[in-house]
Amino acid sequence: MTAFFAKRAGYLLLTMVVVSFAIFTIMEFTPGQVARKVLGPFATQLQVDMLTEEMGLNRPVVVRYLEWAGNVLQGDLGRSTLYKQPVANVLWDRLGNTAILAAIAFAIIVPASIILGVAAGMREASLLDRTISIGGIVTTSIPEFASGVFLVSIFVIWLGWLPGTSTLNTGGGWPLASQLVLPVAVMVLYDLGYVVRMVRASMVEVMTRPYIRTAILKGLSFRDVILKHALRNAMIAPFTVILLQINYLVTGVVVVEAVFAYPGFGRLILEAGLSQDVAVIEAATLVAVFITVMAQIIGDFGYMLLNPRIRFS
Repeated sequence: MTAFFAKRAGYLLLTMVVVSFAIFTIMEFTPGQVARKVLGPFATQLQVDMLTEEMGLNRPVVVRYLEWAGNVLQGDLGRSTLYKQPVANVLWDRLGNTAILAAIAFAIIVPASIILGVAAGMREASLLDRTISIGGIVTTSIPEFASGVFLVSIFVIWLGWLPGTSTLNTGGGWPLASQLVLPVAVMVLYDLGYVVRMVRASMVEVMTRPYIRTAILKGLSFRDVILKHALRNAMIAPFTVILLQINYLVTGVVVVEAVFAYPGFGRLILEAGLSQDVAVIEAATLVAVFITVMAQIIGDFGYMLLNPRIRFS
């Protein structure tokens, strides 16, 4: 177990170093480029040269990267040129907003996908299986912006039950809970079908195993066969897939947050990219990579706990 965590910690550290250096090099490879981004397109070349010298951007990229990495380790993520304040002040607030959406969507996706996937996989090729499978394919195939516009047309324009934007501002008369409904609904519709089909495929495979037939022949009820024998083994493969959805729910909801004007992490990355805010892009990339790698490590650990053959090996 110690070797497992040590190896995964080393993998996390190496990944963070490689990705951070790659992003830093890409964003700041040309010395004058960063200064030009800070000052804007209408600055004179003399102003750009003076800022380049003042910020030390004419030094070797390795030296600047080590200095930047040292500042990051101390909690200094730099200063945003778009928001005119330290990156940490903007980043953690936006990440917290997205975490709210992700937590609600994840709490809906996990139990719903398990229930629907198991129900479909228990009786392969039945009407219920076909209905759930087709529904999952349809919802996953619809882009997020399309489902967002569709839901807005129904619940905002036609029925008037929900607000069309989710700015987390109660000044418009809409409570915060109602502002979260549509973004969460779009995330759930888009992601649920994929996870359901993964659980369903695993359940179908487990139901054909010899030990399931043996349990049925011994006279166990169908309910006991599913709950005590099939379900645990069927969740081994989808477990990692389910945890990897955290990466999408936190860092991949750019479209959802843009459609509903939600002040979240994905929209922060979009705005920083459009305005070429180097400090925000670098910090947000580090956070996204960390979340991805940590989800993989937790998934591997859970997979090891669910599968005794891996644990004992």
